[in-house]
This record gives sequence, C-alpha cells and structure tokens, in this order.
Amino acid sequence: MRRKLVAGNWKMHGGLQQNAALLAALKVAESGLRCEVAVFPPFPYLAQMGVVLGETGLRWGAQTVSEHEAGAFTGEVAAAMLRDFGCHYVLAGHSERRSLFGEGDSVVAGKVEAALRAGLVPVLCVGETLAERESGLTMEVVARQLDVVVDRIGVEALAKVVVAYEPVWAIGTGVTATPAQAQEVHAAIRARVAACDSEVAGGLRILYGGSVKPQNAVELFAQADIDGGLIGGASLVADDFLAICQAAG
Repeated sequence: MRRKLVAGNWKMHGGLQQNAALLAALKVAESGLRCEVAVFPPFPYLAQMGVVLGETGLRWGAQTVSEHEAGAFTGEVAAAMLRDFGCHYVLAGHSERRSLFGEGDSVVAGKVEAALRAGLVPVLCVGETLAERESGLTMEVVARQLDVVVDRIGVEALAKVVVAYEPVWAIGTGVTATPAQAQEVHAAIRARVAACDSEVAGGLRILYGGSVKPQNAVELFAQADIDGGLIGGASLVADDFLAICQAAG
C-alpha cells in the first residue's frame, strides 16, 4: 500500500528564526502523524534542517538540483552536495523552474537522472498551463513531460521517483482543481506508466500540488490515485500544514 507523502515547498521564503518555530511545531506533532512529511527549504537552510530534524522521522529535500555532477557551473548545486546535507528528496521540473528559468523537458530529465545517481529521490513535477487545459491539451502535455524522463532513465527507475501533478493554473492562485479533475490526471499518469510496467505503476506515489488547503485536503486525498500533496503557501503556516498532514492520515 502506498504511504501518503505531504511535502512542503517553502520556495524563496524563510529565515533562521522563522524556520525554527515552524520546525519545532512539526516535531511536536510528528508522533501523531500517519503520513510521511518532508520540507523543501531554500539551499541556505539545509544545514538547519539536519540539525533540527536529524533525530526525527521528518525528511527534507532541495528545491532543485544541477544535472551536472561537478564543474564550472557557477551558482549550481550538485546532487552529491545535497546528500552531504542529509537531503532525501529533491524537486525536479517545478513549474516555476520551467517557466521562470527556462528548464525544458530534457533538462528536467537530466536532473532526475543526476538525483538518482546520487541516491536522492526526485519529485518529478508535471502539469499544464491554463491555456493548455482550455485547449484540451492537459493529457498530452503531462504525458510528454513524463515520457521524456522515462525515456532517459527507464520505466523501472520510476520505482525510485515520486511524481507531483501540479496544474500551473492552480499554483498560488487560490484556484484548485476539483478532486475529480485532479483524480482524472493522476489516474491517467498511473495508467501511462502501467502500460509499460504495472508493478511500478502500482507503487508509484503521485502527489497533487495546486493550492491545497486544510479545507480541501481531505477530499483531494480521498481520491484513489492521489497519494499526498506538494504544498506551497500553506506549508509556511504550521497549523495549516499540520492540518493538511492530518488529512493525509
């Protein structure tokens, strides 16, 4: 049975004191949580995660990673470096990386491959824009984003990957895909993987990301193919994030 995962993407937010308060609340509540919980802070705070969370069952990861192992790539961070700081997960292909920083499908696939080589679990983000959804291209876009990665690493390697479906039109907008809309895409992702390997598909965790809140989390997480959430703004508010974690339990 797939264990639900709730992951908090802090984006470019945080500070040492702010982080400490949030992490302290998570530690207090940890024993009552039945889902896996992970946080994704900005790079400078990864060391703080190790210090504060190192003796807990809570996990942490980075928001992106270089597809290169080492070299003259100023400003980039290699997967092995993230391992040095205790990261378990790393995001790959978040819509903001794709749209704001021009990361195409092949670059994202390279990041997934680099993460796997270093022993990290990549969280592969896929999703369509509002224009693509309105044009009826949702499945085509998501399938393309997924297929490029599968072609690069092989379907068997997806057993070590988490997929996050994040409709771009629902990120930070306050608009959320209905549970039925989200389930439809999650089911299509699983079916596409199943066409290549049913066992991998059955174990693949697929998260929903797109304005998840305490008010809608229970219904979203009740869907058959939604295995948790990639949470943005709500992950910065301890009470909200914990309520979402409880909903996943």
